[in-house]
Amino acid sequence: MRAFRYVLGRLVKACLIVLAVAILNFLLIRVAPGDPATVIAGQSGDADATYLAQLRSDFGLDEPLPVQLGIYLQKLAVLDFGMSYRERRPVADIIWERLPSTLEITATAFVLALAAGVLLGTLAAVNRGGVWDRVSTAVSLIFYATPLFWVGLLLVLVFSVELNWLPAFGRTMIGGPESGFPALLDRLRHLVLPVLTLTLFYLALYARMTRASMVETLDMDFIKTARAKGVGRRRILFVHALRNAVLPIVTLAGVQVGQLLSGAIIIETIFGWPGLGLLAFNAVLQRDYNTLLAVFFVTSLLVVVANLIVDGLYLLIDPRTGARA
Repeated sequence: MRAFRYVLGRLVKACLIVLAVAILNFLLIRVAPGDPATVIAGQSGDADATYLAQLRSDFGLDEPLPVQLGIYLQKLAVLDFGMSYRERRPVADIIWERLPSTLEITATAFVLALAAGVLLGTLAAVNRGGVWDRVSTAVSLIFYATPLFWVGLLLVLVFSVELNWLPAFGRTMIGGPESGFPALLDRLRHLVLPVLTLTLFYLALYARMTRASMVETLDMDFIKTARAKGVGRRRILFVHALRNAVLPIVTLAGVQVGQLLSGAIIIETIFGWPGLGLLAFNAVLQRDYNTLLAVFFVTSLLVVVANLIVDGLYLLIDPRTGARA
């Protein structure tokens, strides 16, 4: 029952957070200067007051702000994101088209960075003070201190421009294979550089956190007791130490999901990747409110879901979490 109350409490809090984020996003977008009607009228070369009023009426921008917010929340409850001002089609269709591309690079980078970071951090902790510890620490600091866009541009310069090994832009080759193993290979080749750019940055974070947590755990009394009882080194390391050291890493991973999605905007812009990040960037330039709000809502929902998963992992790793909640 304690675990059930723990999960139920987290679900209620998640719903309230999603509602608060949706309202905040709506208000922030509306107070920004400019609106879609002005942009569209300016691009069409017809910006007289009558045409602007007609456009604002078509988009519902002539209603009072509380009325606009109420209409927005009612539609949001059924996942109706409205129509795109620019593409003149449902925003939901655009989101579902772009979402797999974003999840493709973010999920792959997240799994690779977490697995490699935990492994490297564990090895550094076991060999603290040694050559491996110093090298991994220095490399982690370099990648952590280097901006994402700089790493991406550097990888493009080396592997695409100089060596011509990997494609620099897009998700697939124009006119390339559409099915079978050649299509899969083409997709993987386009995936390498954006995923590698994200992975290198977040790998450094997880490696540093794992090393610090493992060093602290390996000095605890229960580890010394296990050694005194003759427990094998591998069992001590991966069963006793890592299980206790992993909670801060899981916490960091849940927090980093939001930053990972933010980094995807930069990565998708650099590599021309057709995902939510590039969609949000173009929507800002075009004042496409509905599309921008939908991107914000979906990414916020992904972050909340990721943190719910983290809370569930707490119960699996340390069942006492539910009892303390």
